[in-house]
Amino acid sequence: MIFAAAAAGVVVTMLLALVRALIGPNIYNRILAVNVFGTLSVMLIAIYGFVDGRPEFLDLAIVYALINFIGTIAITKYVTFSDMGHGDDGDPAGDI
Repeated sequence: MIFAAAAAGVVVTMLLALVRALIGPNIYNRILAVNVFGTLSVMLIAIYGFVDGRPEFLDLAIVYALINFIGTIAITKYVTFSDMGHGDDGDPAGDI
């Protein structure tokens, strides 16, 4: 019963994060809202794995958390710099 209430709270918070992602005043608020949504998804996967008695879901949650973190960093870097590390000339090898 407690885990059902926790899962319901996580789902409500996910909906609020989704609303923030849709109406965020700028791109950084939207990126943060999507990151929060991903983190809450990790929590929901972990809660479901505990309730269902399947501990391997915790491994899936950890992998999803890593993908969420790397994706957030990559999107933020792209929005901030718009070149993904290629520099001004677009040459990924740099000056050789």
